[in-house]
Amino acid sequence: MTTGITRRQACVWSAGSALWLASRSAAAETYPDHPPHLVVPFTPGGSTDVLARGIGQELGRAWNQAVVIDNVPGAGGSVGAEKVAKAPADGYTLLMGHIGTLAFNPSLYPKLGYHPLRSFAPVAWVARVPNVLVVHASVPARTLAELVALAKAKPGQLAYGSGGNGSAAHIAMEYLKLQTGASLLHIPYRGTAPAVNDLLAGQLQALFTGAPALLPHIKAGKLRALAVSSPRRIALLPDVPTVAESGVAGTRDFEADQWYGVVAPAGTPAPIVAMINQQINRSLDSAEVRARLAAEGAEATPATPQAFGQLIASEIVRWERVIKSARITVD
Repeated sequence: MTTGITRRQACVWSAGSALWLASRSAAAETYPDHPPHLVVPFTPGGSTDVLARGIGQELGRAWNQAVVIDNVPGAGGSVGAEKVAKAPADGYTLLMGHIGTLAFNPSLYPKLGYHPLRSFAPVAWVARVPNVLVVHASVPARTLAELVALAKAKPGQLAYGSGGNGSAAHIAMEYLKLQTGASLLHIPYRGTAPAVNDLLAGQLQALFTGAPALLPHIKAGKLRALAVSSPRRIALLPDVPTVAESGVAGTRDFEADQWYGVVAPAGTPAPIVAMINQQINRSLDSAEVRARLAAEGAEATPATPQAFGQLIASEIVRWERVIKSARITVD
């Protein structure tokens, strides 16, 4: 039996490869020739949705082609992410990913229908949003150190809320508890808004969640901000120290910001990925978009697809340790 490749077969395969590469190149040159879809794996109105609509508007303006926002919520963003992972790799179905979807979920869902690194091609890192640690006005703590001391003195008597088990707010606070030894009771909600409402009503004592949900209440004096999760103070709360600045043992290198970025199905042509990346970065460099993000306490993070991929990979490893150490589950 002959197992070698004939010259004719080699020519056919070579020609086929050339045609395949040419078709991918041609697709990139005409992209987008119909409306791309940007999937938001959460309900409308949240931070991911607002950010996606802003980016979609900028892309649509640049391409003279509408970008359709599809909200596909469920299972901590897993339902929408899985939909994109299984979509054609042509650049017309994208995911507005979040730290939860791309870094937390592999450690939270044993039967996850996608893998953040194998199922997707990283496209663009869009923004980072600090979490802000706030307490109700009735809590007699004006610094993080005082809150930690109070929580240790009254273990389990202070309650904090989150948008649900496995949410960014849940994991950020559990990370803080691990690092400081503070004891606070977790009360999960179905979304951030009801948790904020109960904190305002005094049903909760603390919350450690994204700045956009808290800034209006901090500015109105209804909630007291003790610390921010970012490496640097944020412009909208210049007098609020970072967790790392608090001086509390175990917090010197603390950082727990949320981040967002766009990914495409694995196998999406590199020229299309590069084109989308360049346009998103161009949008993020505009004064208008930066001002819009800054008003929400967010920071634009233009980067290459490779740099965003490295971020995802490192964050998966980092947060797996926290999730396992804190025994966090979605049940």
